[in-house]
Amino acid sequence: MASASELAAGSKLSHPKFGTGMILSVDDTYYKIYFYNNEEIKTLARDYEGFMIDEAKVPDFPMLTMKDVERAIKEALLQTAERAPIVPLGGKWMGGNVVFEPNDDSLQAKEIPMATFFHKIVMVREKLRVLEQNINNHPKLDDEDRVGLQQYITRCYGSLTTFNVLFAYKEDQFKGSGS
Repeated sequence: MASASELAAGSKLSHPKFGTGMILSVDDTYYKIYFYNNEEIKTLARDYEGFMIDEAKVPDFPMLTMKDVERAIKEALLQTAERAPIVPLGGKWMGGNVVFEPNDDSLQAKEIPMATFFHKIVMVREKLRVLEQNINNHPKLDDEDRVGLQQYITRCYGSLTTFNVLFAYKEDQFKGSGS
């Protein structure tokens, strides 16, 4: 027999104060229970000792909580956000290098492969896209705030149009507010 802290949705139980109820959902620490007598949904601790189990339903698979789902989504977003999509570098730049030369002759120049530089630019674009999605889906931002923040992102894209010369295809290029 399942203990009161291991029940699945659909289980029926009795509570000393609220009467007979059915578990609607389960998370790490709480049950959401519909009680028939007063037709109310109550959230009660899973480790509460006063339940009498009338009909136990035990999951035949590991129980997923909202936290588990949120964690999985976050991990998937992080993994995909760190991988740049395949965006080809323009042919004339392949195998080339970017050289940063300081005006002061006593300082050393910095040289990095063009492909590395290009990859970093593409990653900035992808992170801006994720930021844009987060802004558009944020529950606490109103439309005015979204538009204001979106304008900053559009200006960032506009500033990055300088690097459009590096892209092999026009559809991969940055587009600012003028495009």
